[in-house]
Amino acid sequence: MERKLASIRRISDIQPIEGADMIELAIVDGWKVVVAKDVGHKIGDMVIYCEIDSFLPIREEFEFLRKSSFKKMGDQEGFRLKTIKLRGQVSQGLILPLSVLFEGYGYRVSETLLNENVALEPNRIAISPSDMIELVIGNDVTEVLGIVKYEPPIPAELAGKVKGLFPSFIRKTDEERVQNLATEYDGWRLQSQNQFYVTEKLDGSSATFYYNDGVFGVCSRNLELLETEGNTFWKVARELDLENKLQKLNSNICLQGELIGEGIQGNPYKIKGQTVRFFNIFDIDNQEYYGLPNFLITLDVLELESVPVLDRNFQLPESVDELLKYADKKSELNPNFDREGVVIRSLDRKISFKAISNKFLLNEK
Repeated sequence: MERKLASIRRISDIQPIEGADMIELAIVDGWKVVVAKDVGHKIGDMVIYCEIDSFLPIREEFEFLRKSSFKKMGDQEGFRLKTIKLRGQVSQGLILPLSVLFEGYGYRVSETLLNENVALEPNRIAISPSDMIELVIGNDVTEVLGIVKYEPPIPAELAGKVKGLFPSFIRKTDEERVQNLATEYDGWRLQSQNQFYVTEKLDGSSATFYYNDGVFGVCSRNLELLETEGNTFWKVARELDLENKLQKLNSNICLQGELIGEGIQGNPYKIKGQTVRFFNIFDIDNQEYYGLPNFLITLDVLELESVPVLDRNFQLPESVDELLKYADKKSELNPNFDREGVVIRSLDRKISFKAISNKFLLNEK
């Protein structure tokens, strides 16, 4: 599922910021966003929420971001949203008025009128002057606003030559952030049958290796790659003898992990060369992930390493905020480096999500 970088949400709370007269804190699901007081946001308002990592196009409505957020992504210019801190308060993402949707089509709609209609029908309002936009809580408006995900430049040895799109018979590795699961989180925490384990989320490059119907393949996060000289994904696959190891399992199988080491994200773990630490084994025929015990046993048989397993019997904290604090610790691979975050999965693999460290995000370039 593609990430909803911009979606229609509702402000659940407005909180003051100590010592600040001009700004306040708006809460949208599990996200906290610093906003100007004079905008007049109210609890219950329907708004557009843009997540961090959004790359907004050059448009008049977004020009207020130029001083703080202007960035180039290749030849494309735009505004990148990052985690920032204002008056000591972490702020993540951007809240925009619903009217931004209509202004792009030459319409002008009163923000007051929009939110007055919300009171008449809490989750849906039929005020759109065209049928192109449906104002429903949760609706994705990323494409409508021309927003894409910000991607830092990829070194040539990681980019490689493309063989094709990511295989349809494998699931991509992209857990949802816990801030987008505030409602579900409380339910999971209170259900005694849910048992969880936690792994460290490593700062590298997502890698997938599969053996399916006699064919071995290597993929980056979004693409399948040809084997070419100098490509790091294939180089590591050959060094770890992954094709032969997967073939010996006598099943259609997929390994997913994080490629780390020299030349990758600045090599924060200070290791020599490159390697992969694995976090998933996926049964292609049955379309399901291995549970934790089977996952670890299989890696041991294959003589491969997992990402650090931090807790095999993890109790979800009382709140999303507490989980985010738990994510703010040092890496198991390098105690001098703030870990990127953690991934929480249920033992039965029906639930999976991530908590990214705010410390890590604040230091992101």
